[in-house]
Amino acid sequence: MNMYKTLRFGFLAALVTFSAVASDSPAIGDWEGKLDTGSGSLRVVVHISQSPEGKWTASLDSPDQAAAGIPIDKLTYKEPDLHFAIEPLESSFDGKMNHEHTEITGEWKQSGLSLPLLLKRH
Repeated sequence: MNMYKTLRFGFLAALVTFSAVASDSPAIGDWEGKLDTGSGSLRVVVHISQSPEGKWTASLDSPDQAAAGIPIDKLTYKEPDLHFAIEPLESSFDGKMNHEHTEITGEWKQSGLSLPLLLKRH
């Protein structure tokens, strides 16, 4: 019986550890950057969170266009690579996070254009 309790405790400890690891991703947080459109710049803010089960949720704000809470449909993060897509806007972002986890440098793609985008932790 003691062995059963030890195994059960070990399993629960492993689950708690997994949950903590899944929710401690350096991608979690608010990231802000500017897209240089050629005729000006547009600020973007990306909000990234992750459930204890590891499910990503994210949204995008474009303050200069008075747009907030645009759902991000797909998001993957495997250090240092971050990818997300917003299907209704036919847009995506592919970037790499720096070692300090303070910046993500990448490319914003939309309507056949590819624009550099540097996201900084907000």
